[in-house]
This record gives sequence, C-alpha cells and structure tokens, in this order.
Amino acid sequence: MPAVKNLSDLFLEMLKDIYYAEKKILKALPKMAKAVGKDTDLAQAFEKHREQTVGQIERLEQVFEIIGKKPKAKKCEAIEGLSKEADELMEEVDCNATLQAGLLAGAQAVEHYEIARYGTLVEWAKLLGHDDAAELLEETLEEEKETDELLTEMAADEINQRAADVEKSSSEDEDEESEEDEKETSSRKSKAA
Repeated sequence: MPAVKNLSDLFLEMLKDIYYAEKKILKALPKMAKAVGKDTDLAQAFEKHREQTVGQIERLEQVFEIIGKKPKAKKCEAIEGLSKEADELMEEVDCNATLQAGLLAGAQAVEHYEIARYGTLVEWAKLLGHDDAAELLEETLEEEKETDELLTEMAADEINQRAADVEKSSSEDEDEESEEDEKETSSRKSKAA
C-alpha cells in the first residue's frame, strides 16, 4: 500500500479495494449459480445480484471520476479468501442442499464485508465533501443491504432447513444400515454357535 497520509488517501485505497472486490464478485456469481443449479431460487438470486454488481461497478467508476482519479483496482485479500472458500465448497460438497446452504452463507459473508466497506466509504465521502460520490455509494450500500435481507430470508425460509433435512435423512439411513449390519452379525454368530 502506498503511503497513506490522510483521509483522502485512505478513501482512495478503500475505493480501489472495493472496486477489485466487485469485479471478483462479478466473476464468481455465475459459477456459484451454475453450481447450485440454474433453476433454483438461489441461482436466480445470484443472477440478480450479478446484474446489480454491473451497476455497482459503474457507480464506483463514477466515484473515481468525481474525485478526479482513474478507476484502479487493488487486490482485496478479504474477497480473495471468501472466494477461495466458495471454490473449495463447490469442489468438496456433493449434496446440493448442503452446497446451497454453504454458498448462501458465503454470499452473506461477502455482503457483510461490502456493507461494512460501503458504509465507511459513504461517511468518508461526506466528510471529504464528495456529496455526489456519497449518494452513489449510498445507493450501492442499500442494494447490498437488500441482498443480505433476501439471502437471510432464503436461508431461514427453506435452504438451511432443506440441508438439515438431508442430514436427518442420511443419518436415519445410516442408523438403518447399522441395525441391518448388527442383525446380520448376530445371525452369523448364532449360526456359528
């Protein structure tokens, strides 16, 4: 990070960070939608947010213009880490219901990161006298909050329960298999005696 001497420098650095994050998110959302199944409600939510993200990137570019800087991304380690977690889930989780719950949780982590960043950027833009930039950033902040609320509702209304039901079902299947194994073992022992 270049030397940060004042709030303007810090504002610019965080702007570059969130610009990188939004571009990374834009690439990740279609993969996540495909992984959970294109016809699912979660995939549709990911697609809707991808469309919003295009507009959010455009607004960030306007903010750069307002402050007289060229749009430039700076690697965001937080989004890199969250993206890596999502990639690992997509590789390792076989059960679609469990995958949906995991990717939804990961998407909420991203939303919470973005809400924190945009909230800070809005306040700093106001303090620095960039009222037009603050309005653009506020618009994105509200979209991020709405997306988080939607994901929370989806998790509470069905996705987490479906994952739990699959777990119960597989646990019951394992119990039945254990009972059958015990009966078979017991039967062999009594025949051998």
